[in-house]
Amino acid sequence: MSMTLDEMPAVAECSVAGCSYNDHSHCHAAAVTIAGSPGDAECATFIPLGSKGGLDKVLTHVGACQRSECIHNSKLECTAAAVRIGAGADDADCLTYEVA
Repeated sequence: MSMTLDEMPAVAECSVAGCSYNDHSHCHAAAVTIAGSPGDAECATFIPLGSKGGLDKVLTHVGACQRSECIHNSKLECTAAAVRIGAGADDADCLTYEVA
C-alpha cells in the first residue's frame, strides 16, 4: 500500500481543549499519530502546552496508526475516510477507532 498526502485520512474534527495544535476544533499539526494500547486509541500528538504549534492552514492527516486491532487499520496505516479526535479514556483519543 502506498499513499500520497491527498489519500491519507483527514482529521475532520478535533474537540480537544488544551492541545497546542488545536484551535477551535481544527487540528493544525501536519499529521497525527494514533497510539495507546488495545482498547484505547490515544492521539499521541496531543501536547498540553500554553504555546501554539502547527501550521497556519488546516491540513491535518493521520500519519500513522499503531492500533493494529482497529477495523480501519491496514499495515499500521489508517484506511478510514476521515477521523475525529476528542476526549475519551484520555484527553485526546481517536473517536473513529473500532476494534475489529
